[in-house]
Amino acid sequence: MFAPRTGRQALRRALAASPSQTVTLPSFLVPAFQTQPTTPISTTPTPTQTPSARRNFSATTHCASKLGRTPLTVPPGVDLEISDLFYQKDMTSYLKQYKRRVLVKGPLGQLELDVPEYVNINHDPATRRIELSVRDQNEKMQREMWGTTWSYLNNHIMGVSEGHTAVLRLVGIGYRASVESRPEKEEYPGQQFVCLKLGFSHPVEMGLPKGMKASAPQPTRVLLEGINKHEVMQFAAQIRRWRVPEPYKGKGIFVNDETIKLKAKKIK
Repeated sequence: MFAPRTGRQALRRALAASPSQTVTLPSFLVPAFQTQPTTPISTTPTPTQTPSARRNFSATTHCASKLGRTPLTVPPGVDLEISDLFYQKDMTSYLKQYKRRVLVKGPLGQLELDVPEYVNINHDPATRRIELSVRDQNEKMQREMWGTTWSYLNNHIMGVSEGHTAVLRLVGIGYRASVESRPEKEEYPGQQFVCLKLGFSHPVEMGLPKGMKASAPQPTRVLLEGINKHEVMQFAAQIRRWRVPEPYKGKGIFVNDETIKLKAKKIK
């Protein structure tokens, strides 16, 4: 680091050729020029050479998932049915993946969730508590799916018991929303459509997915209700895509508590 390789070799030759002369080196250079004695490599570990002497880059241990290790409480009126393992073909992998299906039933409906085989679900009907665990906490994939499965299962339990909602706010001059029926465009009987006026030359009409409800308590508010949180938020994102909030005037469609930081006007 401090001298070229040729310079180091020349200094070592000079030190070996004149042993009678006293040559002093700075203290920080002494370890660099010390020669290590060569010892034969042995396959059996010696008392001074143990596997514990090696130090990894990180000495911290893998922590358990904060969500995964938290017990879930099943509210009254909600039942869970856990099936046996079954084989499910994955188009992105050639490995066989076994999963178990969890059926969550409640007063508002029922939902299904496929759980990997390495995630164990301990359901106690007497105390109405659910505890999740994984087979090996040292594997990254299992630690990731531990908390993810907990979140999905919690959303399903909340959905069939209380439901999920999303509130859309229309900010802009002339932006209006209403919920109407279009018999000529229905995909299933009784389908409702969210009709939006967003400054285009035509109104935007979007049909609600089956099992979801919508209402317009105000001309600039849309309330979406459903038991599946993923479907509710996905449909809200599709509506928001028509008018994404812009940072100069603050106009657009905002979902729930979404905010945007305004920018200063561009001056040429």
